[in-house]
Amino acid sequence: MAKASVAAGYASALIAFAGSKGADAGALHDAAGLTPASLEDFDARVPFDRYQALMRAAIRLTGDPAFALEFGAGTDFRNFSVVGLIAHASATMAEALAQMNRYSRLVIEVDGVVEGPRFANVMRDGGMWLEDLRENPNDFPELTETTWSRFIVGSRRNFPDHVFALEAHVTHSAPAHQDAYERIWKVPVTFGAARNAIRMNPIWPTLRINTENRYAFGVLTERAETLLTALRESDSVKSEVEKYLLAVLHTGDVSINRIAPLLGMSRQTLYRRLKSEGVTYQSVLDDLRRRMALDYLGARRVSVNETAYLVGFSDPAAFSRAFKRWTGRSPREARR
Repeated sequence: MAKASVAAGYASALIAFAGSKGADAGALHDAAGLTPASLEDFDARVPFDRYQALMRAAIRLTGDPAFALEFGAGTDFRNFSVVGLIAHASATMAEALAQMNRYSRLVIEVDGVVEGPRFANVMRDGGMWLEDLRENPNDFPELTETTWSRFIVGSRRNFPDHVFALEAHVTHSAPAHQDAYERIWKVPVTFGAARNAIRMNPIWPTLRINTENRYAFGVLTERAETLLTALRESDSVKSEVEKYLLAVLHTGDVSINRIAPLLGMSRQTLYRRLKSEGVTYQSVLDDLRRRMALDYLGARRVSVNETAYLVGFSDPAAFSRAFKRWTGRSPREARR
């Protein structure tokens, strides 16, 4: 099973939202063991335990116990995830949910739901319910708070002429900030329920969203398929090495002696495991640096010297030589 993780864009959005509430971004990064550079690529991955630490640090630093509810309600999914863009480019709400299930791993990989659907529409107790199928939801109820806020408040904001949620159930017990639930969601809430679910307006799945620009839908889903394939292929030691390297690349301290203990391995064991996958530690490091450098230079977001620093070179000349060895071009040529 894949190691639980979240998209870097999701973590970045959380930090930005917490900053708007007065939290110090540096303190948030430190609390989660993250760096700004590791979050620049919104499609990169952040270990789920670091995201949990980030969420709880945000609650502490903002002094707002309802922060997770506010985060889900106050941010637009389209601004940090291709999955949000796909949902809004879908023809109907039913199609949007199907696409969210297909690509849910791109947002959050949670233990217990990897390849199967994250959400389901079910008829129960005389109503139509949207259920979150992830296992052990009470281990991290803040995810339930964020997810249901995004569904309930986002739907109300984007489709003010249509009612989506009629009531909500959550499996965790009522917290001290329980009054914030009905204040934000504006529907009756049941705590300690058998499942995390929203009873919705039965006409909601048939609601038309976007039937005009199917070209955009096709482009977005093609991008999502590429990311999903890469994620499925990333369940390897190589991918784990890359995840840890991304967090420290800018420091220049990227030796195997630093990374191996983070994976719970000795240097020799890590060498052997990578060799069994047909790569070496140096080739993984070089390829990651190459890809990150091309991304920085291609988007023209930073200078050549800044790129050298971000991918771990203290000497820009050494970076230029390495870049030419990787690509056959100079960094300035690539940036042009």
